[in-house]
Amino acid sequence: MSRALVIELLRATLPKQSLITDPKALKPYESDGLTAIRELPWLVALPENVPQVEAVVRVCRSHGVPLVVRGAGTGLSGGARPHKDGIVLGLSKLNKILAVDVDNCVAIVQPGVRNQAISDASAKYGLYYAPDPSSQIACSIGGNVAENSGGVHSLKYGLTVNNVVGLQVLTIDGNFLELGGKGLDSPGYDLLALLSGSEGMLGVVTEITVRLLPKPPEKRVLLAAFHEIGAAADVVGNIIGQGLIPAGLEMMDRLAIEAAEEYVHAGYPRDAAAILLCELDGVEAEVESNVAFVSQLLEEGGAYDIRVASDPEEQARFWLGRKAAFPAMGRISPDYYCMDGTIPRARLSEVLERIQQFSRHYGLRVANVFHAGDGNLHPLILYDANQPGELERTEEMGGKILELCVAVGGTVTGEHGVGVEKLDQMCAQFSAAELDQFHRLKEAFDPESLMNPGKAIPTLSRCSEIGGMHVHGGKLPFPHLERF
Repeated sequence: MSRALVIELLRATLPKQSLITDPKALKPYESDGLTAIRELPWLVALPENVPQVEAVVRVCRSHGVPLVVRGAGTGLSGGARPHKDGIVLGLSKLNKILAVDVDNCVAIVQPGVRNQAISDASAKYGLYYAPDPSSQIACSIGGNVAENSGGVHSLKYGLTVNNVVGLQVLTIDGNFLELGGKGLDSPGYDLLALLSGSEGMLGVVTEITVRLLPKPPEKRVLLAAFHEIGAAADVVGNIIGQGLIPAGLEMMDRLAIEAAEEYVHAGYPRDAAAILLCELDGVEAEVESNVAFVSQLLEEGGAYDIRVASDPEEQARFWLGRKAAFPAMGRISPDYYCMDGTIPRARLSEVLERIQQFSRHYGLRVANVFHAGDGNLHPLILYDANQPGELERTEEMGGKILELCVAVGGTVTGEHGVGVEKLDQMCAQFSAAELDQFHRLKEAFDPESLMNPGKAIPTLSRCSEIGGMHVHGGKLPFPHLERF
C-alpha cells in the first residue's frame, strides 16, 4: 500500500476540509468512549454525502486499506478504535433527517443523525423514537445500529434491533444492500437483525429507517429507596414476575446516588443503599392501577421511601439523575471503567454481592447504575490512571465481572458491543465451533477483513492462548473466581 497514492486519490474526491492528516487534528479520533485504549489513525475521512462514502470505500478496497467506521465516538467498548495503518471513516456529516413518514410511523435518517434529534423532529406529530441511550443527546443513530444500543426504555420497547425496520448498507465490494423497509416484515434471512450489532465489521450503514411510536397519553415515575441493595435487586424480579412490564426499571447504588445528586440535584435520598426508578405508561386508568400495584410490591420488598412523580418536570429530574450518572463519576474519581454485561434477573442480588467482593479484593470502588429490568449491568469501576498498576487491576477486575456474568447464564455485553474490550471474554461465552461460524460470516461480507479488523470476534488461537473455556450448565469454568 502506498500511503501517498491513497491520500492523492482521496484528495481528488473529497473536499479539502474532509480529509485530516495532521497528527494534532487526528488526536480526537484516537479512541471512542473507552479512552483507556488508544491508537492514532494515519488518516481520517469525513465525507459529506453517500457518493463520497462510496469513493472512500472504493479506495480502501482497491489498495487493501483497513477501514474503521465511526459515528459520534461515544461507544464504550473500543469498537471505533482506529487501525494504525487504516482510515477512520467518520459519518458525522451525514446528519440529515430525510423524511418523517407519519402514515407509516417511521423516520428515514442518515447515520450521523443524533438519537435525540429523531424524537425532536417527530414530537410535533405526537411520535417519538423509543431507544434512548444515556448519551442520546450526542450519540448517532448509525452508532446505535452498530452496537445495538439500548437505554432506559428498552425493557418495554426493545433495543435498537427491535426499532430499526430498514437499512441501506454499502459493502466493502461496493454494492448497496436494501434490507427491510416500511413494512412489518421482509422475506429471506433476517439480515436486518444481523447488521444490528455488527460493530462496523460487515458494511457501512448509509441510511436507516426507524420505527416511531405514539407518545403514551399518561405516565408516572416512581422512585423507591432501600436500606439494602439486595432487597432492591429482589424487587426487580418480583415486579416482572407479576406480569407487569414497566416502560423503564433502573437501579442505582449509594455511590452512584451520591455522585448524581451532587452533579444534577435530582432529589435522590442520600441515605439510601439503593434506589429503583420505575416508569409506568399507558392510558390513565391503567397507569393509576399499576402505580398502586407496584407501590405495594415496593413496600412489601422493603422500600422505606416511595415517591410518585406525575409532574413532567419532576419526572425529568428523576431521569436526569440516572442519565447523568456516568459523567457524574468525574466528581468523585479521575477515571472510571464502564462494564457492560447482562445476567438473568433472578441472579441480580447474588452478582451484585460478588462484584462487591471483587471491589474489596482489588481495592477499587464500584458504582452500580444499570438497566435492572432487563438485567443489563453497568458497574463503573473507579480508578486513577496516573497511579502505577491501577489501570491493569481495573481491567483484570472488569474481565472477572464479565466472566461472572457468563457463568451465571448471562452474556458479556448487553448493549455496548464487544469491540476490543471483551475479546477475551468472548472465548468464555462461545465454543470454538461457534466462533468459527462467526469468522465464516465475516468472510462472506468482507473476505479481505478490511472492515474494522481485529474487533468483536477473537481468533481461536487467542482463545487457546488465554485458556478460555465455553460455559456449560451455568457453572463457573474459572477456578480463580471461586476464591472471591
